[in-house]
Amino acid sequence: MIILKSAAEMDGMRQAGRVAASILHQTARAIAPGVTTRELDLFARDLMEKNKARSAFLGYRGFPGYTCISVNEEVVHGIPGDRMIAVGDVVSLDVGVFVDGWVGDNATTVLVGVANPQVLHLVQAAEQSLAAGIAKAVAGGRLGDISNAIETVVKRNKFTVVREFVGHGVGRSLHEEPQIPNYGPAGMGPSCGRA
Repeated sequence: MIILKSAAEMDGMRQAGRVAASILHQTARAIAPGVTTRELDLFARDLMEKNKARSAFLGYRGFPGYTCISVNEEVVHGIPGDRMIAVGDVVSLDVGVFVDGWVGDNATTVLVGVANPQVLHLVQAAEQSLAAGIAKAVAGGRLGDISNAIETVVKRNKFTVVREFVGHGVGRSLHEEPQIPNYGPAGMGPSCGRA
């Protein structure tokens, strides 16, 4: 069931999102060759403490990190550890926090000296698909419009979608409905709100 939020609750979610975004951007700037994913995770932890935020990931289903850091072939939910960032790496950083009981959850991709044209094309296609999905998240639209826009861009760029993972809502918990697949037909699913 999708939990509708009041204007005041949306303000709480926005604040959590702002804190998560600030931590994400600062940690992303710390990604560099020679830094381990554990060092990045602890850097983010310190920022969480300074912002009176609590990791939404630490302890979730036994997850041992404050952030998710996936490198290269790791699709998502990478566990921070001794892996050292190197030139040519593609690093996905995911930061989720609780602030005043609300979840802020966001991610970014950082290219560390990547010059490979195929990798650059993949990352560009992913960014374009994200933008296409966001453009369809409008009042009067359907969730399937978002999913279809993402898949259309991915296919146009000759890539495929990982179907085992989906986007999701947030609120008082880390994974709230709706689930948002990155594929599917347009015009289907729940409404994105009143037009």
